[in-house]
Amino acid sequence: MARFTLYGMWPSGPTYKVGLMLSLAGEPFDYVHVNLREGEHKSPEYLEHNRFGVVPSLLDSRTAESYGQSSAILQYLAETTGKLNGVAASERTVAREWVFWSADRLGPGVYRTRAAKLGFAKFPDEVTAHYEANAHLALKELDSWLKHNDWVGGGANPTFGDVDIYGVVGYCGQAGVGLDDHGGVKSWVSRVEGLPGFSSVDHLLPKESRKA
Repeated sequence: MARFTLYGMWPSGPTYKVGLMLSLAGEPFDYVHVNLREGEHKSPEYLEHNRFGVVPSLLDSRTAESYGQSSAILQYLAETTGKLNGVAASERTVAREWVFWSADRLGPGVYRTRAAKLGFAKFPDEVTAHYEANAHLALKELDSWLKHNDWVGGGANPTFGDVDIYGVVGYCGQAGVGLDDHGGVKSWVSRVEGLPGFSSVDHLLPKESRKA
């Protein structure tokens, strides 16, 4: 029996982040598909796992506790598994800084542009253009860091911060946001994709529930 059960939906970037973290940590996980279109995320059963009624959620069978919000889940997994948690406290602090930065700057630009391009959401053209411009501004800021640091936390090894940020950058292709002007980011993407256990946004999550 797998220790962890991930509740989510395959097109969800935040769900992908948690699945990628589990995969990179070498943790097999059961997966429960939550059909947002049918409102399963607002059902009483699901709200027992996630007070916010969103995906993803993670159930840890060892504690019988469920956790929500992907960035918080990544840090929980790093702490409980000892994987991707950085060597020094300073790495974890810097990784958290970038995680919070991404939620404010990078994530909205990439995710909302992707949603518009794929038809998940409808925005006026000027609004989509605004989100896409913000995505490039954020990528430029991230690029300036990654040109001088191999990993988001600034240390010699990847951390949960890399997983979190990749869980946004990995969708740039679907958003039509190119990385050609962001060489530091492109090199970092290659490093992340070369990690043992890596699986892409198109292949990691199943489209239906499955056991580990």
